[in-house]
Amino acid sequence: MPGMGLSLAPALRYPESMTSMVTPLPNAEWPYLEILVRLALALSLGLLLGLERERRGKEAGLRTFGFIALLGALGGSLGENYALLSLLLAAGLAVPLNVHTLRAGVGPELTTSAAMLVTCMAGILCGLGHTVTPAAVMVSTTALLAWKERLSGLSMGLSEGEVRSALLLAILAIVIYPALPTGAVGPWHLIEPRAAWVTVILIASIGFVNYILWKLYGSKGSELSAFFGGLVNSNFTVVEMATRVRETQGRFAEGAYRAVLVAVAAMVMRNGVLLLILTPLAFVNAAAAFLLMVAGAAGFVLLSLLHRRGIAADDVSDIKLELPFSLPVALRYGLLFLALHVVGRLMQREFGESGFYLVTIVGGLLSSASAVAAAASMAAQGAIGFDVAANGAVLASLTSLAFSLSFIVRTGHPKLIARLALAMIAIAAFGGLGIMVRELVAPLVIRLLPPGG
Repeated sequence: MPGMGLSLAPALRYPESMTSMVTPLPNAEWPYLEILVRLALALSLGLLLGLERERRGKEAGLRTFGFIALLGALGGSLGENYALLSLLLAAGLAVPLNVHTLRAGVGPELTTSAAMLVTCMAGILCGLGHTVTPAAVMVSTTALLAWKERLSGLSMGLSEGEVRSALLLAILAIVIYPALPTGAVGPWHLIEPRAAWVTVILIASIGFVNYILWKLYGSKGSELSAFFGGLVNSNFTVVEMATRVRETQGRFAEGAYRAVLVAVAAMVMRNGVLLLILTPLAFVNAAAAFLLMVAGAAGFVLLSLLHRRGIAADDVSDIKLELPFSLPVALRYGLLFLALHVVGRLMQREFGESGFYLVTIVGGLLSSASAVAAAASMAAQGAIGFDVAANGAVLASLTSLAFSLSFIVRTGHPKLIARLALAMIAIAAFGGLGIMVRELVAPLVIRLLPPGG
């Protein structure tokens, strides 16, 4: 029969009328390599989550979740109806699992059942050809399961004010943002409400996430606590360290020295990430300066640790940070950002780059994050060049660094003041060196680019 790929022996010939009645069956062949990759990804993700369940001694473990992921991948590859069928089959597997645990007096396995459905859905996405989405979903799900105790401890340890902070942040992002007008408003079209609000939400979100990290890991030591505290509010962290030095009559001076440098490095890293998110091209211009500043601070901390090797660490309490987010904080961020943005543009129009830099210095004294965000916003709107915005971001970070030193001066500890002053001058020099390196390298890069590139 033609088209069937079969060879019939001469003795098995059929009448022509009979062969004309035979209809070839449809045959669908998947590209071997493509379907293999999809199934392999689904199996890997299922095994990842199953490994976590297996380690916890659950009934549904490594093999079960691997099979569920493969089931979803096959269903997604076959089409929508089969995908729904595979999801129903995965849900059916959760029924005997819960019946067994209930009979054993353990209680329902709701978390494992939900994880089985998520695994099947991720497998369906793999079968449909998705890669990043199912991988992100499964990694996040595995992390939620693995961090059960830590997340439970965090939720039980949250105060009412911290919960209100999280709800307020969600309201600002989900409820208020869509209601704001689009485009520039005002007589000179200097204010873009949505752009300003996005910046406020971004700064607040970074601070809130860092606050949660500080809650989780801040008790591991003064340096780690200072790092997360510096990500939230570097000036507040430095004030806390200065207070400790005064309370311990200088016994905490060495620990405060390292903690302040760590907080400064965290502040620089936060400003760099903020600039990268808002205006990547401006970050490229400031990357060398930010990296050298962080490396300089890390170098001084490392030297201090090597010098203090073998000496018992100071017994200190944790940093006590204020609430991560509140309505006054939101209004302060928003008003400060708008003021810096508007005044910065007006000063840039009247006095050029020097006027912008002056506003940036003042903004760095109040909030380096807001000053960096304002510079990034102006660069995104074309009011200033990306290199000027980068210079402004570095300048705001240096201003905040100098402002932090003023709190250390109040400790009255001459040796600590001298050491930190020397270290911060060196860090500022590293930042200036980074700007100089960019100015030297930029013309060479432009020459190497093809014409019109």
